[in-house]
Amino acid sequence: QHYSGLEEAVYRNIQACKELAQTTRTAYGPNGMNKMVINHLEKLFVTNDAATILRELEVQHPAARMVVMASHMQEQEVGDGTNFVLVFAGALLELAEELLRMGLSVSEVIEGYEMACKKALEILPECVCCSAKNLHDLEEVTSLIRPAVMSKQYGNEDFLANLIAQACVSIFPESGNFSVDNVRVCKILGCGLSASSVLHGMVFKKETEGDITSVKDAKIAVFSCPFDCMIMETKGTVLIKNAEELMNFSQGEENMMEAQVKAIADTGANVVVTGGKVADMALHYANKYQLMVVRLNSKWDLRRLCKTLGAVALPRLTPPTPEEMGHCDSVYLNEVGDTQVVVFKHEKEDGAISTLVIRGSTNNLMDDIERAVDDGVNTFKVLVRDKRLMPGAGATEIELAKLLTSYGESCPGLEQYAIKKFAEAFECVPRALAENSGVKANELISKLYAVHHEGNKNIGFDIEGEGAAVKDMFEAGILDPYLVKYWGIKMATNAAVTVLRVDQIIMAKPAGGPKAPQGKKDWDEDQD
Repeated sequence: QHYSGLEEAVYRNIQACKELAQTTRTAYGPNGMNKMVINHLEKLFVTNDAATILRELEVQHPAARMVVMASHMQEQEVGDGTNFVLVFAGALLELAEELLRMGLSVSEVIEGYEMACKKALEILPECVCCSAKNLHDLEEVTSLIRPAVMSKQYGNEDFLANLIAQACVSIFPESGNFSVDNVRVCKILGCGLSASSVLHGMVFKKETEGDITSVKDAKIAVFSCPFDCMIMETKGTVLIKNAEELMNFSQGEENMMEAQVKAIADTGANVVVTGGKVADMALHYANKYQLMVVRLNSKWDLRRLCKTLGAVALPRLTPPTPEEMGHCDSVYLNEVGDTQVVVFKHEKEDGAISTLVIRGSTNNLMDDIERAVDDGVNTFKVLVRDKRLMPGAGATEIELAKLLTSYGESCPGLEQYAIKKFAEAFECVPRALAENSGVKANELISKLYAVHHEGNKNIGFDIEGEGAAVKDMFEAGILDPYLVKYWGIKMATNAAVTVLRVDQIIMAKPAGGPKAPQGKKDWDEDQD
């Protein structure tokens, strides 16, 4: 079956994308509503993070799927601004529909949009109001991360931004390359959000195996195998004639185990981390030689731990050489709430990994906070790449809309209508912010335009004010990274144009024949 022509294909596609944008639009900005998403595994998510909502909603419609892809790309590229892509692409398509109903052809709309996009990215640098000076300065980083956290966790932004800034700055090396994976999040139930903290090093929700629970100035041997003696492969029958032989029989195994543990202890190691199970026998000797034993089930955690400590994971129970051992200032068992955690702590500031310990009353809440942390850390990463900042809260968008409208009027062809509509699409951002805060959107937008025509580039919507209030975003410290806007505009335009280019949807019949066996899809990778 196939749908063709403007009526069936184009308008249908636009309709689908509009509905998708409508869904996430109410979740935009600090006053955005939360969505309750129940995914196909019946897991419950309560969040206003567009990326998560889209990842868990399985969007079936092919055209809406494209917009979702664009937003995923945004997530991978800069890690924030996913909702901006959706809202903006939705607005572009909605306005394109008006143009098509007026009688413009699709190609003219597309051409106009592409010209406008190019122009928008050219004028974008003019809207930059300042750039980050020093990313090693806690206060400055906190103020830059705050807006990103604010749109996810309105009300806790100051506290959270400060924690995230501490975590990022502490592992941000002088050389200047920064990896998002180095900020870990450990969620522990209980207490309130305000009990969260930052630790240099790693935290695991595990208990220690042996009797020793804390080691200062630890030297750590990491094994990726079970902490146990090697078992023979062959089956043998042993004939035991009297009691002495029975005594000696198990003695050999014990001596061997003791020798292995002693060899490890002799190298100076006092903590053993193992990736497998710990045998009782081995544990007994570990306690005898004052070794602390920690067991980690996940390969990923082992790798990360090795990276933090500078250790090498050994595949067999061999005594480690000094190079293969990791170092850490203290390893101790701590009790947070009613959860036992093992902390590998670095005293010196520039550790390779830092961990945010998040406390919260419910798991859903902590998941949402974790997403806010992700956004904050990503904002930091984007700023490491490009330090330029733009005013937030719809200030940049209105400025772009103003400049593009005047650009559209200077264009002779039919594209000018499309360019003006492109400019109008930018209004959807302050409009969404206003609608979510319960303010009349039209009043706000006309106010913003009036102020911007006087030449105040940095004026945006004041969320905390009464009614349609505006204020200077540069002074309020509500700033967006330049790259988030740059990529957002690019992705959204690409998605919108791609959807418009489709004039036929042809669906093949599902192929007959036996169904492929549905095995477990990812049985070989253990995902964290």
